[in-house]
Amino acid sequence: MLNHLKGAICAAAALTAGTAYAADDVTLQLKWVTQAQFAGYYVALENGFYKDEDLNVTIKPGGPDVAPVQVLMGGGADVMIDWMPSALAAREQGAPVVNIAQPFKSSGMMLTCRTDSGIETPADFPGKTLGVWFFGNEYPFLSWMSSLGISTEGGDGVTVLKQGFNVDPILQGQAECVSTMTYNEYWQIIDAGLTDQDLITFKYEDQGVATLEDGLYVKEERLDDPAFVDQMARFVRASMKGWKWAEENPEDAAMIVLEYDETGAQTEAHQIRMMGEVAKLTAGSDGALDPADYDRTVSTLMGGGSDPVITKMPEGAWTHVVTDAALK
Repeated sequence: MLNHLKGAICAAAALTAGTAYAADDVTLQLKWVTQAQFAGYYVALENGFYKDEDLNVTIKPGGPDVAPVQVLMGGGADVMIDWMPSALAAREQGAPVVNIAQPFKSSGMMLTCRTDSGIETPADFPGKTLGVWFFGNEYPFLSWMSSLGISTEGGDGVTVLKQGFNVDPILQGQAECVSTMTYNEYWQIIDAGLTDQDLITFKYEDQGVATLEDGLYVKEERLDDPAFVDQMARFVRASMKGWKWAEENPEDAAMIVLEYDETGAQTEAHQIRMMGEVAKLTAGSDGALDPADYDRTVSTLMGGGSDPVITKMPEGAWTHVVTDAALK
């Protein structure tokens, strides 16, 4: 009888210990498909940084038919990656998303135009057709045009072409300019045969209308749970470790990304080049959101004249509670 009791106690203790040290499941929803834009997370997964923090992380790729905010609000992910303009617009429209960390310090967004279009400065935009991404990605562009006093309704202003997630309009003569990222679409244009002499670029950062990209967001209500905050602190700490490793080892990081690309659509050369450019955007970030960068983003989005992206100053849209714990 005593032996049976001892056995039961040992089994219960083992079960309790197993439960206490079981890894916490965390699901991350990416903003786009698997590529070096998200290298830090794949590096953290591959190198065991999440495991070291007792996390079992699942990374869900995005795509043209995936809206990260909808996935997050629907419970399909614990944390998502999104651009702040999209996240703040969603928050104002009733989706209570909160920025808990900001791995990307700088913006990679720009407008790329053909030099043979006669465009030399933004003052030359009126009368031209400009390719613009939508699905939440149009907000920085619309704010920029409003700041310049340029209509986006055609006529004396610009004609906006709803651009797919490719650069075909500038290659096929459908638009004088298209939206590009420094780490991706610009190089697709180059690879298609145009040279940098054929192109002129306008970086949003240089135009004073850069907004924050690729932040980490969660549902506001979940931040009331100390256990969830602890999970996110461990997740951010491991993710930033992954990002710093990727910055220091860009080629190896790109190869890790390729291992996780189930579509096989990415190429080694493109991912290595992309990682090199992305490293410039994460450089200088420890994961904590800089309030000055946030204020600049909000100012840009509210400065849209008669049609601003957001109409009132956001409240509770970001927190340092997670990064304060992660950086201890």
